[in-house]
Amino acid sequence: MTERFEGSFTQQEPIPEDGIAAALAVMRNGRLHRYNTAPGEIAEAALLEEEFAALTGASYCLAVASGGVAMTTALRASGVGPGDRVLSNAFTLAPVPGAIAAVGAVPVFVEATEALTIDLEDLAAKIGQAKVLLLSHMRGHICDMEALMALCDAHGVTVIEDCAHTMGAHWGGVQSGRFGRFGCFSTQTYKHVNSGEGGLLISDDAEGMARAIVLSGSYMLYDRHRAGPPPEAFEAVKYETPNISGRMDNLRAAILRPQLRALPEQAARWNARYRVVEAGLRDLAGLSLIQRPAKEGFVASSFQFLLPGWEPQAVRAVLSRCLDRGVELKWFGAPEPVGFTSRYDSWRYAPASPLPRTDAVLAGLVDMRLPLTFSLDDCAQIARIIRAEVAAVWQSEAAI
Repeated sequence: MTERFEGSFTQQEPIPEDGIAAALAVMRNGRLHRYNTAPGEIAEAALLEEEFAALTGASYCLAVASGGVAMTTALRASGVGPGDRVLSNAFTLAPVPGAIAAVGAVPVFVEATEALTIDLEDLAAKIGQAKVLLLSHMRGHICDMEALMALCDAHGVTVIEDCAHTMGAHWGGVQSGRFGRFGCFSTQTYKHVNSGEGGLLISDDAEGMARAIVLSGSYMLYDRHRAGPPPEAFEAVKYETPNISGRMDNLRAAILRPQLRALPEQAARWNARYRVVEAGLRDLAGLSLIQRPAKEGFVASSFQFLLPGWEPQAVRAVLSRCLDRGVELKWFGAPEPVGFTSRYDSWRYAPASPLPRTDAVLAGLVDMRLPLTFSLDDCAQIARIIRAEVAAVWQSEAAI
């Protein structure tokens, strides 16, 4: 009998009980706004910032309304404005070029490699076109950060890291988000911690973070940020920086704080699931696994593989056959955007020159969520189903 997977690829684990209790406490006291505190009270948002700064080793942290707000705030705080050009990965999700467009700037897309990271050779060729790189660690894949930073530093290019998929990850022991001027994180439901929506911004740059805090909507209450820079950092910026109100509230912060404490344990659970799927798909004709560098300490909440050189109808056949057996796969090479997946040439608000290397990668790139609601046995079953259907389509195509 043909086995079928019965789980859900979009079902997350419940919020921890201590997070629920903390959220109820905030709702009962009614002080959801981060600056609405009783005498002597420290806001949940301020505590979250302090704890995330400690977790990452950053000097400063700011909690905001979303990962997109984190990126637009970092761009504005770095002086990016209308007409400026910003380098960024061609392989990413729409909020990344969206953040660039939101500040009136123009994305300059850089090729992607088969490791799903930014192509450093293409970056070197284009680096003179912009003064800022918004680097997306897309789907948790981290490039050679020493090489990237050496290149950007040599050309005076400011790096802002999009770490939506790399919370808790590192390169060579250095936490994701700690290489650039800013690190931008997401707490949206499908990320490593879950508050529905939300974002976190980290930095060691006092002036940059002072600008970010005022931009986020601090008014003149910036002294309530326990993970912010000293008061003198605000003196030069507080009158010239607009308030664009993108704060995180205390309710979401209360939900997140217990999840941060559990992040190392959760990371190990995600990676165990990743390794089961990886082992189940190894040495399969027609399918290539993504190579993970030894220096990359990843946190895998999703899984990707390549069907290199496959015709579009064959990729569609794999997706359809797997879906019939309960396994939901996404294809980044689809000509039209579907759900969360879209290609750089779908973002028509951003000019895009042909990127043949990226096109070749995306043409065979298949993506899958790995929620912690999956058991290790579930992951083994999913791998068996994918393996069987890829093999069946590969053999049928070879026979044509």
